[in-house]
Amino acid sequence: MSARASVLRDPEQLKELLGIPFTPEQMACVTAPPAPQVVVAGAGSGKTTVMAARVVWLVGTGAVAPEQVLGLTFTNKAAGELAERVRTALARAGITDPDPSPADAAAAGGEPRISTYHAFAGQLLKDHGLRIGLEPSSRLLADATRFQLAAKVLRDAPGPYPSLTKSVPDLVGDLLALDAELSEHLVDPEHLRRYDTALLDVLAGTRLTNEDLRKVPEAVRGRLELLELVGRYRAAKRSRDLFDFSDQIALSAQLATTRPEVGALLREEFRVVLLDEYQDTSVAQRLLLSGLFGAGTGHAVTAVGDPCQAIYGWRGASVANLDDFPEHFPHADGTPATRLSLSENRRSGGRLLDLANGLAAPLRAMHEGVEALRPAPGAEHAGQVRCALLETHAQELDWVADSVAHLVRTGTEPREIAVLCRSAGDFAQIQAVLVDRDVPVEVVGLSGLLHLPEVADLVAVCEVLQDPGANASLVRLLIGPRWRIGARDLALLGRRARLLVGRTPAGADPDERLAAAVEGVDPAEIVSLADALETFLDGAGQAPDDLPFSAEARVRFAHLAQELRDLRRSLADPLMDVLHRVLSATGLEVELSASPHALAARRRETLSNFLDVAAGFAALDGEATLLAFLAFLRTAAQYEKGLDHALPGGENTVKVLTAHKSKGLEWDVVVVPDLCAGSFPKEKAPEAWTSYAKVLPYALRGDAPTLPADPAWTSAGLKSFKAALKHHKSVEELRLGYVTFTRPRSLLLASGHWWGPTQKRRRGPSEFLTALYDHCAAGFGEIEAWADEPEPSAENPALAGESAAEHSWPLPLDPQSLTLRRAAAALVESYLAA
Repeated sequence: MSARASVLRDPEQLKELLGIPFTPEQMACVTAPPAPQVVVAGAGSGKTTVMAARVVWLVGTGAVAPEQVLGLTFTNKAAGELAERVRTALARAGITDPDPSPADAAAAGGEPRISTYHAFAGQLLKDHGLRIGLEPSSRLLADATRFQLAAKVLRDAPGPYPSLTKSVPDLVGDLLALDAELSEHLVDPEHLRRYDTALLDVLAGTRLTNEDLRKVPEAVRGRLELLELVGRYRAAKRSRDLFDFSDQIALSAQLATTRPEVGALLREEFRVVLLDEYQDTSVAQRLLLSGLFGAGTGHAVTAVGDPCQAIYGWRGASVANLDDFPEHFPHADGTPATRLSLSENRRSGGRLLDLANGLAAPLRAMHEGVEALRPAPGAEHAGQVRCALLETHAQELDWVADSVAHLVRTGTEPREIAVLCRSAGDFAQIQAVLVDRDVPVEVVGLSGLLHLPEVADLVAVCEVLQDPGANASLVRLLIGPRWRIGARDLALLGRRARLLVGRTPAGADPDERLAAAVEGVDPAEIVSLADALETFLDGAGQAPDDLPFSAEARVRFAHLAQELRDLRRSLADPLMDVLHRVLSATGLEVELSASPHALAARRRETLSNFLDVAAGFAALDGEATLLAFLAFLRTAAQYEKGLDHALPGGENTVKVLTAHKSKGLEWDVVVVPDLCAGSFPKEKAPEAWTSYAKVLPYALRGDAPTLPADPAWTSAGLKSFKAALKHHKSVEELRLGYVTFTRPRSLLLASGHWWGPTQKRRRGPSEFLTALYDHCAAGFGEIEAWADEPEPSAENPALAGESAAEHSWPLPLDPQSLTLRRAAAALVESYLAA
């Protein structure tokens, strides 16, 4: 221990020095002896303040020197915030100089080391990697290079891979997902191969009586093929001396668990360790940390987290790490680590906390040490909840926009308002209705940008260029406002596409079908609408099928086919050149630049932000291809949450973001729209390993006890397994709801609707909105509108006028602007004619 003079002697002195009125439970966490402990910190309970104060207490009492403290968290922003809090608190307590000269800093001996988990693992490998044979020249792969390398491996793989039938960008994402899961759970690829091979043998002797059961061997065979590609990807990384974030944690865990001398050195260097957001750590990260600082050493580790906010299970996090911390990090005598809690919320008023506590009751029953949140003294009746259930989706958007606009007009700063959505599907409409009311608005994050129409159109063109089988993207373009192909012509195009690949009608003569099968027709050849479009160029729309396309459709098909053909010639060019060429060919950039519409300005910014993402991707790998970039975007869109690490900017704008990205943030006002049945909470079960090749079987995962066990291979067994998965998903959704409803400081606005924009079936309020209604009805809030349930025979009013609705591209038509542009065009033409 450092022989350092103590500045602090009692807790009251600490309160006075820092100027913070700590609660008794906070002070118990701050002044606990330097031994293993886990702090279950509820939402808004001041965990960062407590961690900083704990450093001050331990340093100020002479227990440790500042440089003997290690703090780990997940993001650079969180690490920077914790480091700043610690630095400020130490200076305020008079322990360090607030602005030391280099000589003073050297004499003082340094500062606490605050880092992200990944940066700590990277430094560990740099310092000690040679002990497990890792070369010092090894480099960390950036996201762009990961996708680029995986795409190259996929293109160069010999195959065939009959069970991998997805598009290439999807397969790149699947390959990286399986590789990451193997690393996060420290599963040897050979172990997975043996498991899946044995399972195929079992399934071969099992009667598979329904479609779901028949999908299982397909998924297993796909996983074995994907595993072979993972082997090639890992060989490619090794040959280039590269490793990615998942490898970094896996190799660090291997180092920590097999080389005890490394742990001894680090425990000597860092006498106190603080672990932030511990519920979000993966199995490999837990093994890394317990190998270095746990496993019976009794080291002074303080982990802080909240199992009710464990919303990252989809990316490998295991909430069991927090629950089992006392066993993983016991005292030196073998007794479990101490469990403490923080439950006084100083962010939200009591009315908001009553709602959150009611929702989280099932979660508290599942996890030890979790207490209901309490408001700060005097705030028991603070906080407002207002809810509404509207008849249609359009009416709900108007209610949201009118409510936000009223708040802004009456003095609420736009930056203090956030709209939190379960998914990014409504971002474009929310942005449009807010801009229409002159409310400054910002869509946060890559996953949000991908759902805005200007970016979605650009990405759709790129997907069609890269993959002729990207039929969904081509349909988006064809039926959009620019090309306006009707249902009849679209159906005829689909029929021509089927005829082009030689698909014989089901009623054909069996002998003819057999002859076709042996004539070299590839059964894996897919129906491609893009190939069908090409026929309108080379044969002026004439083909042996003589299908009755309309004259307008023939012309538009030919124009689009020519545009795509011209763009495909430049696919080998650098990524940014391809994107700018697509924007130029489609006219999107020009249309947005020429429009004086307020929404156009926002959409120009959106497009610029997206191109910044692409430029950053390309800069990390000078040869970044469109294929790698599309795979990266596909993964971001799939998760709608954490691939991109963009955080709300400092501009004075209303922030629109997904609920997942809101974790750790707070606003005065939070709006949560679309609280409809099936939307939030989502009811769809997560991707199961029995149906998806990219998912690791649960039995092989390090957190297997917290997941549904392997099913019996019968119809009833698989049904029971899916029910268990659905329950698991409902718990995750409950955690996400708890995070969402604990973000506001003073006002929560929540809404839903009966009729969606395109749905024939009614939706109605979800269980979250129903809970909000009950909460308001009990006198804790206001019910602003509550539409009656439609009659059983009622139809969606939004669909009645849909066929007659005019859609302009890319923005609502501005008559004045159109008149001016036509006058300018006529003037140019008159000069050209002269």
